[in-house]
Amino acid sequence: MKTEILGKIRVELRDRLDRLAKAAMEAHAAATDPGSKAESKYDTRNLEASYLASGQAKQVEDLAEAVRIFDGLSLPDYSMEDSIDAGALVEVEQGEETRYFLLAPVAGGLEIMHEGAEIILLTPESPLYRKLVGLRAGDSLDAPPLMVLEVF
Repeated sequence: MKTEILGKIRVELRDRLDRLAKAAMEAHAAATDPGSKAESKYDTRNLEASYLASGQAKQVEDLAEAVRIFDGLSLPDYSMEDSIDAGALVEVEQGEETRYFLLAPVAGGLEIMHEGAEIILLTPESPLYRKLVGLRAGDSLDAPPLMVLEVF
């Protein structure tokens, strides 16, 4: 199951990288276009386009790094007795909902659909990631209120 999920993550990250790289090239072209030259001292189009191009270039770098990391990533298998750690797919009950989280090294917040279930990637920067690490199936948290159902 994790192999299929990794495949879906890789495809989604590559698709996002392709779209973002195209947008970054367009922003760069707009920033360097002679038509975006300031017409007065109050005209900031060129400056704004430059900031946009710079920000998008940084996002492209970050996303390319995420693609590289996921291309070399394999996720360990967990049993019901194991405590949650990096690479775990965690099924939790939160309120009346069953939710799935994958503890991943990068791409936090990415949502992947797998067999009708939404899986949300959590990274070590996430407070929830840090709260889940070390828990086992059957353990619960008060904030946010949830119970760990299963660890894969």
